[in-house]
Amino acid sequence: MDNTQVLYPRLLETRIAEAMADTPVVLVVGPRQAGKTTLVRQIAAQEMRYLTLDDELTLLAAKEDPVGLIRSLDRAVIDEIQRAPQLLLAIKKTVDEDRRPGRFLLTGSANLMALPMVADSLAGRMETLTLLPLSQSEIHGSNANWVDSAFTGHLLTATQPFLGNDLIETVLRGGYPEAVFRSSTRRRAEWSRQYINSIIQRDVRDVADVGKLDHLPRFLRALAQVSGQMCNYSQLGGQVGLDHKTAARYIGVFEQMYLLRRIEVWAQNRLKRIVKAPKIQFVDSGLLSTLANVTPTLAQKNRNCFGNALECFVYGELRKHMATAESDCQLLYYRDHDQYEVDFIIENAAGNLVGVEVKASATVTVGDLRGLKRLSSVAGEQLKMCVILYDGSETLPLGDGFWAAPLSSLWGR
Repeated sequence: MDNTQVLYPRLLETRIAEAMADTPVVLVVGPRQAGKTTLVRQIAAQEMRYLTLDDELTLLAAKEDPVGLIRSLDRAVIDEIQRAPQLLLAIKKTVDEDRRPGRFLLTGSANLMALPMVADSLAGRMETLTLLPLSQSEIHGSNANWVDSAFTGHLLTATQPFLGNDLIETVLRGGYPEAVFRSSTRRRAEWSRQYINSIIQRDVRDVADVGKLDHLPRFLRALAQVSGQMCNYSQLGGQVGLDHKTAARYIGVFEQMYLLRRIEVWAQNRLKRIVKAPKIQFVDSGLLSTLANVTPTLAQKNRNCFGNALECFVYGELRKHMATAESDCQLLYYRDHDQYEVDFIIENAAGNLVGVEVKASATVTVGDLRGLKRLSSVAGEQLKMCVILYDGSETLPLGDGFWAAPLSSLWGR
């Protein structure tokens, strides 16, 4: 079956439309091949001029005469703006002269706010939204938000539970549209390898001065082996001959490219959060699985390997729900000196918390509640719900505010 013509509705589209109704510049950021171009071209349709800086002539014009290029535009979509960040200063000038909302819709495959010349250029004039690879909600046609529901004390209902091998297939596929469309594990892995090579050879230079690009693929594979674990820069760098400062800088580059994120620890005292080691987590479980060589056969035999990919998968799904949630949220984790851990903590703007533990098994035991119960004792009334997401089909109470729920409830109704 040819799936290449399938266009999934993107839940971020409503947020983009809202921003364009009252903000002069809207920037949609996220990893390459996540679907940004397809989405903004649909939004722009015939009302806005479309330019992409992947076109060499357009890129040359942007670099040689940014002011002249922007002056020639009334309302426009500019794709891959990170390739010519000097355009943002020209956009600032024209927006200051004409503050009509929705004048510019930009996309970027790198975190532009981390680039020195960009940080303050469009403050107060631009809204930034993040588009990650396809969520399972988008693939399966659900528009319910798991994060919003959890903070109100409710869990979504898994209408079609994905169990066992079906869950493994879903996790290892990930959410990049090109990977989702491919029919075999081998073809998806080949796409992922080409994707990584393309980013490293082409896009890294847009955001960082990296002397030895040959270190990056090996370092990225090393990071894939410790996904979900606390970050020791010296140990990680030592595996590929890098010192700890270079290792930390390269991780920052991968963060700017939206390949992975460092997750901070939750603590009641916010100052304590910055002195504890973050965890490394990849944004897409399909990409992680390719880098870590996790195949369906290996995932069936080795639950630890699958557990790392599954945790990454849940991280990505939660991030995608957070992007369209009603409240501004952070995604953190919990670990204390007594080795009590919780995989994820979602904290909203009011300081309320939802604890999430990920379980690759179909069986939930009392030991699986250990970290969540410790978190409950520490967080008190801040904690609104604790959930163990597991490879099962039933949503069951495990005590006051504690639940076991199918992993597929993440895209439930």
